[in-house]
Amino acid sequence: MPAARVSILFAVLVAAATLVAGASSADVGAPTGLHGFLLRADEPLTADFHRTPSFGWNPVPGARSYQFQLSTSSTFRDNATLYDDRNLTTPVAAPPLTLPWITGSPHALYARARAILDGTTTQWSASFGFDVTPPPPPTPLPGYPGLLRWTPIEGAEGYQVWLIDTGKMEFVRTNVLDEREFYTFHQSAQWTGTVRWRIRATRGDVFTYRVNGMPVTMHGAWSPIYSSSNPAVSKGQIALTGTVSDVVSNGTPTSPAHRFMPAFMWTGDQSASGVAAELYRVYIFTDKQCLNRVYSSAVVGSQAWSPRLTGPLSLPTSDAAVTAARGGYLGDGKESSNLTADFETILNGPNEQWPAATATTLVPGDVPTATGTTPPPDPTGGASSASGGGGSGISVGANLGPPIDLWDTNWPESGYYWTVVPVAALGLGLSGTVVAPPGAPKGATTIPVTTTTGFRVGDLITIGIGASTDSATVTGVGAGTLTIATATGFAHPPSDPVNRAGGSIIYQDMELPQEVCASGRIQRFGISSEPSLTTGAAPFATGLSPNGRLTSAASTPAFYGSPLIAWTPAFGADVYEVQYSKAKYPFKPEIDPRSKTTGILTFSTSDVLPFLGRAMAGTWWYRVRGIDYNLPTGVQQMGWSDPEKLVVTKPAFSIAPQPKKRFKLVGKSK
Repeated sequence: MPAARVSILFAVLVAAATLVAGASSADVGAPTGLHGFLLRADEPLTADFHRTPSFGWNPVPGARSYQFQLSTSSTFRDNATLYDDRNLTTPVAAPPLTLPWITGSPHALYARARAILDGTTTQWSASFGFDVTPPPPPTPLPGYPGLLRWTPIEGAEGYQVWLIDTGKMEFVRTNVLDEREFYTFHQSAQWTGTVRWRIRATRGDVFTYRVNGMPVTMHGAWSPIYSSSNPAVSKGQIALTGTVSDVVSNGTPTSPAHRFMPAFMWTGDQSASGVAAELYRVYIFTDKQCLNRVYSSAVVGSQAWSPRLTGPLSLPTSDAAVTAARGGYLGDGKESSNLTADFETILNGPNEQWPAATATTLVPGDVPTATGTTPPPDPTGGASSASGGGGSGISVGANLGPPIDLWDTNWPESGYYWTVVPVAALGLGLSGTVVAPPGAPKGATTIPVTTTTGFRVGDLITIGIGASTDSATVTGVGAGTLTIATATGFAHPPSDPVNRAGGSIIYQDMELPQEVCASGRIQRFGISSEPSLTTGAAPFATGLSPNGRLTSAASTPAFYGSPLIAWTPAFGADVYEVQYSKAKYPFKPEIDPRSKTTGILTFSTSDVLPFLGRAMAGTWWYRVRGIDYNLPTGVQQMGWSDPEKLVVTKPAFSIAPQPKKRFKLVGKSK
């Protein structure tokens, strides 16, 4: 076996497994071969990890259970203990906690294990020293106009982007960030030509259990300052470019699915009728007619958009505020007065400013339901409540942010449709009209006008010319009339000018999505972010072979006892649900004794098959899915992985029972 492979083939000999009555821990050796790994125990040996590893060690003859500990002390002082599990039935451990970034000389973290036998306990194993180091900062990927893009970091739950010249920090769940601050209300190269930025990955710590309460930093290191350049803003009719994340899609069936919410890109600044715009909004639908809208983006001035956790820009609502915005960068805030082209108010505004969703903290079951409704019966027999079928759950206390993600699709059979429409800031500029016959007498509060286009309640207007000019605030807009707050001080004959001097602004789409989609301004995309349970033909599984050796699925088709399974992180997942079934189809999850319902939620990327109340020998199937807290309340389940096969067999070795003591009776015989 190559030196890079961990030597874990500790044979269990039948004769050596026999424990005699009165044996002590000195009669049986301590566990050996303790080491850490991420997916399988036969990985190349390392002592440096970017996330909490799993652990395995050689089995101890006659062991009934094991105790496993993690500590910041090689001598395992009481106040240095991070984790302690005394109920392991096989020589593997999957600690469900976030470990701090911590390094030492030679190491800063230590693991140890010992076996518990009938009436005695072995010595502790030699400690396994290791470190948990943050991954390197993300590095830039080839970008697109108006868009920053970087390498995704495995295990990261999000990213903090520092926009140097704006003095802003933005949070995203994806590996892209639009440059809306640089483009909105200023489109010249002076503002958009160069963008300087830094970035660091963030992780979650919703599971804060560490025995000694040691705090954990939730971010990695800042990158150096990156500089991205943009060409001049493109002109002409709007045309869709595609969607981009770590992959690029143009909507064709051969395009890849995204593993998380992508950015959306386009060129051009004109509507189909040739009217120029400087603002845009993206809409996402489930149908190609663009009627069933499931997502509304923030209004942006860039020709790219991607969702943020920090909300949309605080769009100006007056002429004076727009003037100020043209000379500086807008802060984050909320949009207001948003209308579609057919005057429909966009409910709750863009998704980026929706209230935070409620986190799923109990096993949700396979038939989720929206809050406040009754779920239908679950045909699998499992729990069907959106908040779980009872049992123990997890605790989540962090501010999760708005529901800015989308559900998985079975790409390319199913997916989403998207388009972009230009947006007008109505009321912006000096709208004008004239007094209509018969004119307005002195003291009037209603002014007849030839047109009311461009006027809004709250506008400041002037009526008349020169010394005979009145100033007033509009309180009502009627059919050919403007109602003002104060009576006029002068009479105004027909043709006297009425000019809008300033006032409120609303943002309205310039086109209907159904019409631009029908014209061909439409693309598809898909999202598929399920975790991977296997590589090649072997699952990520580790446990005892039927011959009593610690091994992985790459070396054995079956395990004895309770093996450890692992999976690769799914982008966008905050927590994972694991289920076990005796059949692949229909997959009917067994009741997990840990949660007392059809599965378990874990913050880890590994789990140990529990004892499920029946003979363990046989074929098992397991599956994993992520839970995304940035999906709406009650429906935060991501896509299930394909079920993976796991065979549990009876052992090919045996543990001889302890010999019974024979007692000799002493006394007189009759």
